[in-house]
Amino acid sequence: MTIGGSIARRADTLSVRCEVRGSLSKVSIPADTEPPRRKDRLWEETCLELFLGTADSGEYREFNLSPSGHWNVYRFTRYREGMREETAIVSLPFDVRRDPEALTFTAEFGIEKIVPAGKDLAATVAAVIRTTDGGKSHWATAHPASRPDFHRRDGFALTLPGEG
Repeated sequence: MTIGGSIARRADTLSVRCEVRGSLSKVSIPADTEPPRRKDRLWEETCLELFLGTADSGEYREFNLSPSGHWNVYRFTRYREGMREETAIVSLPFDVRRDPEALTFTAEFGIEKIVPAGKDLAATVAAVIRTTDGGKSHWATAHPASRPDFHRRDGFALTLPGEG
């Protein structure tokens, strides 16, 4: 299995694309049996995660996107502390495409309500993959420690410059 993708920033808009490729018959993919909504604990199943923070603050956001269409965004005051839903984001539209060899997530959304204009962003894109036999693997842009921990700021390996 391979995971790849891209993330780009244009002013206050982020564009994210992530693709999981391989034999998806062994991947547990949550079904879209109900309308997409904000939902907790999506990381317990297969999902895409995006983490964003600014260089001058310990505060960061965690975005969760499920193949079922459910989503959530959390705000943390610092490393794994102060977790609460990010109420500034009331919807998170994204698209999921599935075929036998690929699961592709694409999203484009505004960040003006959560990031001061012109601030550089530190980011990481990650995925939790649950297999049909109950196994789980963690994929990320960088794993700076011996165990996966998407919340570590030294793992926010991508820089998305602000304008100005």
